Amino acid sequence: MLKIKNLILIVVLCSLSFSLYAQKATVRATIEPSDILIGEQAVINVEVIAPKDMNIIFPVYNDTIITGIEVVGMAKPDTVMTEVMTINQKYIVTSFDSTLYHIPFIPIQTDNDTVYTNDLGLKVTAPQLSDSTLAYLDILKNYQVDTIEYSKLGINDIKDIQEAKWTIWDAVVDIISRYSIYVIIVLLAVILIAVAVYFFSKKKKKGYYFKPEVILPAHIIALKELDQLKDSKIWQKGQIKEYYTQLTDILRGYIHRRYHINAPEMTSDEIIEAVHRVTDTNSSTDNLHQILKLADLVKFAKYIPLANEDDLSMVNAYLFVNQTKKDEESNPPIEGQTTNQLQQSSPVTPITEDNEKDVEKETENNKANS
Repeated sequence: MLKIKNLILIVVLCSLSFSLYAQKATVRATIEPSDILIGEQAVINVEVIAPKDMNIIFPVYNDTIITGIEVVGMAKPDTVMTEVMTINQKYIVTSFDSTLYHIPFIPIQTDNDTVYTNDLGLKVTAPQLSDSTLAYLDILKNYQVDTIEYSKLGINDIKDIQEAKWTIWDAVVDIISRYSIYVIIVLLAVILIAVAVYFFSKKKKKGYYFKPEVILPAHIIALKELDQLKDSKIWQKGQIKEYYTQLTDILRGYIHRRYHINAPEMTSDEIIEAVHRVTDTNSSTDNLHQILKLADLVKFAKYIPLANEDDLSMVNAYLFVNQTKKDEESNPPIEGQTTNQLQQSSPVTPITEDNEKDVEKETENNKANS
């Protein structure tokens, strides 16, 4: 009986240890390449594997990571979400002193702990110098000359401009140069005449006449999509994430059509900043800020908003569209015709023997009116 209790205790302790270990972040650092010449660059990659809800803070180096190794830049973190979160942070480094450097560790801060990477090594070597250059350097070290002759140091001047390699374009230029420019002009004229004859002859044939496509204003499209989303009431059915996804997609599409801002490919902060630059009212950006920030919490932090917050987001979406819409649109709807009628109207009408005279009469009336 005592052995069974001891076995159960061991299993429980192992489970607790595994659970605590699973909540910790693991880090690993690599450097590529590990051997560079003076002035060349290497990339230090820090890989962090942690739970999805854990906050990870990477160190920011303004100048050097250690004495002798300078930090040129810090790339944007690359995050991959699966069962766990994997983040890769890259540091671009260089050095101008030839030696073997030892980087003891890189500290990574998590929610309640600090983890450290493995050690790294970077070898920096100087370029190979000739025997004559080394001999002249010894003379300079002993102060045996008054002036420096750079030619003896093996330092060469900038090379002259070299000719580019042969390309297909060179062959095209050679072929064109063999023929007179007048022949080319005649060929172009013949092609233009042939194209003109083709289109004029095609007009005489019976076929289809086209009506101009009605392009709806950006705010009309957005308001119609908001009406459809509001009538669906998906947030009242518990589909909160789908509701905020569709709501933000509508606003991103409207901003793209209205201001030609690539909102579908931007983050919430980038969208708010871009819209703030092109609008002159703070209330519109405040409404947009409330929607996008709440949507980020719902989609990425699993936040469950209150019912009044869902309704407020819909109201603010309508306000944002109405506050930022154009006063005069280039293609307004035809008077006496609704938006649905415009979209349902057929863009093309076939010409037949029965309606050919009616079409010709309508065309003549349009010309007379214009």
